[in-house]
Amino acid sequence: MSLADRLESVRRSQQSATEAAAPTASERPRLVDPFATVKASVHQALLDSLGPQLYDPHLDQNELEQKVRHTLQDVIDHEDTPLSLADRTRISQEVSDEILGHGPLEPLLRDSEITEIMVNGPDQIYVERAGKLYSVETHFSSDAHLRRTIDKIVGRVGRRVDEASPLVDARLPDGSRVNAVIPPIALDGSLLTIRKFATDPFTDKDLIAFGTFTPQVRDFLSACVRGRRNIIISGGTGSGKTTLLNVVSSFIPDDERIVTIEDAAELQLHQDHVLRLESRPSNIEGRGAIPIRELVKNSLRMRPDRIVVGECRDGAALDMLQAMNTGHDGSLTTVHANSPRDSLSRLETMVLMAGVDLPVRAIREQVAGAVDMVIQQARMKDGSRRVTAISEVIGMEGDIITMQDLFSFDYSAGRDDQGRFRGVLKSNGLRPKFAEDLHDQGIELPPDLFVKGL
Repeated sequence: MSLADRLESVRRSQQSATEAAAPTASERPRLVDPFATVKASVHQALLDSLGPQLYDPHLDQNELEQKVRHTLQDVIDHEDTPLSLADRTRISQEVSDEILGHGPLEPLLRDSEITEIMVNGPDQIYVERAGKLYSVETHFSSDAHLRRTIDKIVGRVGRRVDEASPLVDARLPDGSRVNAVIPPIALDGSLLTIRKFATDPFTDKDLIAFGTFTPQVRDFLSACVRGRRNIIISGGTGSGKTTLLNVVSSFIPDDERIVTIEDAAELQLHQDHVLRLESRPSNIEGRGAIPIRELVKNSLRMRPDRIVVGECRDGAALDMLQAMNTGHDGSLTTVHANSPRDSLSRLETMVLMAGVDLPVRAIREQVAGAVDMVIQQARMKDGSRRVTAISEVIGMEGDIITMQDLFSFDYSAGRDDQGRFRGVLKSNGLRPKFAEDLHDQGIELPPDLFVKGL
């Protein structure tokens, strides 16, 4: 959706913003903006002043922003209400954010220290800083105002949210993940969750600095990716799986053809030969949906060297395992699970969701043959994200998939004065079975890498 379309949406829905229902006894007291009337007047005067220029498709985005800000300054200068310089600056910024950005959320999106924004209705907004949640004073003027912001976001990526489809996943231009839920599903007003992605993606050096893993583990993961091991990144919600997947994917050589498949495009790969696919929900008539599973099937016809699936959450797991077992070595994906062993059980369950009548042993043989390694990521109680285990899938013993933990997080090191864990990922003294395969490909693993306790 273009900026002009978004502005037209703001114009059409302006009246609805003032028609909010009277608050009930169960509602929290609404925060009052002392400049609400002035801002509304300035906002309308700006729209009237710019007129057709807002809808000019040939106008460059930067040029339009300059026109908006210049006109906005003129409008405020002619405002009759006496205002201090600080108030003028604040009103100018807030109206500009409303037209060119995402309204009250724009300052939060600009704050590089905030990693997640959680809007619990128009009057309650929380943010995450350094893994901890904090309430902020920012608020929306009404639920209609919040709905307009949600419509702006989802409209940009061709998604929709309404009473017929009250749940939606979308993304911002920088790749940040967005989830919105509106009434009647959300009982106390529209809900919006934004997981921010850094404009400059984290690198392996950043994760080492954060304590996510050690340089030795980084070198091991790089060797595994270059050696075309099939890897699953497992973890809970908000544990940093996608960030880790981005970093691990950066180890893929530049001369390979990579196909990425996601529900909402978030991966930021910097190789030259990357093809990005994104699933599509059904239209208002319930048709035209293209799920992850169809994209995985189609990717096999695109001559990929690597397939990277943002997340396996349904029957697409079967097609992913088939790809891993049929020559597409070195594929990567993430799953929600609490441990490496649980991640394999989750894969079994998701394969059954594909509706294929397979015996459990056959599914486990597929999993054991396809997956080489599981990386477990966790969000710790101190707010940090750490890799807590790296496990190798060895094979089958009877009906059981056998695994061995190559690295484990050292919880016994305790915490420092700030409550942060002192421990790091340490070797369990076991050398991976696939080390010989890596050697055959000319990739050597340092002998001291698997010394117990290092």
